[in-house]
Amino acid sequence: MLSFFESNRCHDRRDFLRVGGLALGGLSLPGLLAARANAAGNDSVVKNKSVIFLFMHGGPSQTETFDPKMTAPAGVRSATGEVATSIPGVTFGGTFQKLAPLADKFSIVRSFKTGNGNHDIKPVVCSDTGGANIGSLYARVAGTNDPKTGMPRNAALYPRAVDPETMPQILNFGDFASTGTLGNAYAPFIPGGGGSLQESMKLAIPRERLDDRKSLLSTLDRIQRNADASGELAGLDRFQQQAFDTIIGGVADAFDLAKEDPATIARYDTAPLVRPDQISTRWKNYYHYLDNAKSLGKLLLLARRLCESGCGFVTVSTSFVWDMHSDENNAGVEEGMQYMGVPFDHAVSAFLQDVEARGLSDDILLVCCGEMGRTPKINARGGRDHWGGLAPLLLSGGGLKSGQVIGQSTRDASEPATEPVTIKNLVATIMHTLLDVGQVRTMTNVPADVARVITGPEPIRELMNS
Repeated sequence: MLSFFESNRCHDRRDFLRVGGLALGGLSLPGLLAARANAAGNDSVVKNKSVIFLFMHGGPSQTETFDPKMTAPAGVRSATGEVATSIPGVTFGGTFQKLAPLADKFSIVRSFKTGNGNHDIKPVVCSDTGGANIGSLYARVAGTNDPKTGMPRNAALYPRAVDPETMPQILNFGDFASTGTLGNAYAPFIPGGGGSLQESMKLAIPRERLDDRKSLLSTLDRIQRNADASGELAGLDRFQQQAFDTIIGGVADAFDLAKEDPATIARYDTAPLVRPDQISTRWKNYYHYLDNAKSLGKLLLLARRLCESGCGFVTVSTSFVWDMHSDENNAGVEEGMQYMGVPFDHAVSAFLQDVEARGLSDDILLVCCGEMGRTPKINARGGRDHWGGLAPLLLSGGGLKSGQVIGQSTRDASEPATEPVTIKNLVATIMHTLLDVGQVRTMTNVPADVARVITGPEPIRELMNS
C-alpha cells in the first residue's frame, strides 16, 4: 500500500498518511478509468512513445566514445584506440566492443555542442528547458499519470532504485527533480529511499506533488480493506477491479526487478565488469565507480519496465564519474574508460538488443549524453579536462532514423565542423517523439513559456522520418 508524507514535517510514523484516510475528493481511479473509456481520443496529443535519457554525469569524452580521431597526433587521438563498427568507415573508441556491431541500431551526432564546460545537469535541466526537467515539461502537457495504468509519466532513477547500498544521488550541480515554474506536481517520481522498491515507493511521494495522483489512488485503501474483510473483490464493477489491479499489480510490479526474468537481469548486469580490486583506491571517486558498475545495467532494465507500464520520460543517472581529469578525484581517460566505458558499452548494448527482441525499438527512444565533452588534448597527467565545444550524443529508437553519423567535428574533435546540433535541437527531438507538437501549438491550457520550449526549436532533421 502506498503512503504519502507531509514534506514540511518530521518524517516519523505519525506523519505518514494512508491513502484511504485522506479526504482527497475529486475523481477516483475507477471513475477516471470509466471516464477514459467514454472519452477515447481526448489525449491524441500524446504519442504512444517513451524516452529514456541516460545522463552521463561528469562529461564523457567525445574522442574515447564515438569520435576517436586515430589519424590525429598522440595526445589528441583516442587513448583507448578504436574499434570498427557495422557502418563502413565508422569507428568508435576501443572500449565499445559490444556497441560497435550494433551501430546500425542507433545514430551518433558528432557535431553536438552543449555550449559550456560547466558541471551541471544540462541538457536534462537547463535554461533551454525553462529550468525544468524535460520530463516535467512533457508531464505538463500529457498529465502526471498514465490514465490506463496509473504509472507516473515522469520518473528519475538513481543507483538506490536498484541497490540500497549505493551512495546518495549527487545534487551539488543541479536537481534532476527541478520543475522550474511548473510546480511540484510535475516533478519526477523518484524511487529508492532505501530497502525494497515497494518500501521505497511508500516514502517517495510528498503530498504536494500528488496532483492527479490523488484521484488515481484515493480509493485504494477502501477497495483493499473491503476485499480483505469480506472477500467480495469479485463483486466490484469492472472499473473498480481495474483500479485494484492497476495499483496493486501494475505500478508496484513495474518497479520490482524480482518480477523480471532472471536471465534478463543477468544479461543487463554490469556489476561483474568492474571488481573492487581493479580500481585504484587513490581516486576519491572509488566508490562512485563501483556504484556505477553495480547499478547501471539494472537501472536501464528498470527504465524499460517503467516505459512498458506507461511512463513517458525516465531520467537515468549514476554517479559523477565521467569527469576524467586524472586528478585526486578521478582517473584519466584510459583507466577511466575501463571503469565507465565498459559498463556503458555492456548496459546500452543489452538494452538495444532487449527492446528489439521485445518489439519496443520504435516505442522507446534512448538518449545518451552528458553535460559537456572533454578537451581535445590529453593533459600532462593523462586526463582530459572540461570542454563545452563538443560532446558525444547517441540516440536510438523512438521511430527515428538509425545507422548514421550526423555531422562532423574538426580534426582535433574540438568543435563542430558542420552545422552544430544544440541542446534546443535535442529537446525538440525528444518533444517531437513524445507529443504531437502541432497540436500542442493549439492548446490553450499550456503555459506560453512551456509551449515555446516544446514548439519553438527545430528537431535534429537527419533523424526525422517526415
